[in-house]
Amino acid sequence: MTFAILAGLVALPTLVPPAAIAQSRDHTYRGRDGRYYRHCKKSSGTTGTVAGAVGGGLIGNALGGGALGTIAGAGGGALLGRHLDKKHDAAQNRRNGC
Repeated sequence: MTFAILAGLVALPTLVPPAAIAQSRDHTYRGRDGRYYRHCKKSSGTTGTVAGAVGGGLIGNALGGGALGTIAGAGGGALLGRHLDKKHDAAQNRRNGC
């Protein structure tokens, strides 16, 4: 039962249209002074949170077994995934000069 639910959660992102998943806010605009400015990417960490929770839940279930292992793994994976997602965007903004 748990495996079927987790498999459904893993397959869910493939069912959502890509445009609805991530809309880039990373673009350049021209200011009133004639200079060009860049909007930097600001991540909410949602993608990393979801991916981390699913992966952590699967690993927690495999290692700890049962509902408690799954819940603990999903919680830890969600926190780690969110942190890594935000850290990746911050590094990308530094490389782009933001």
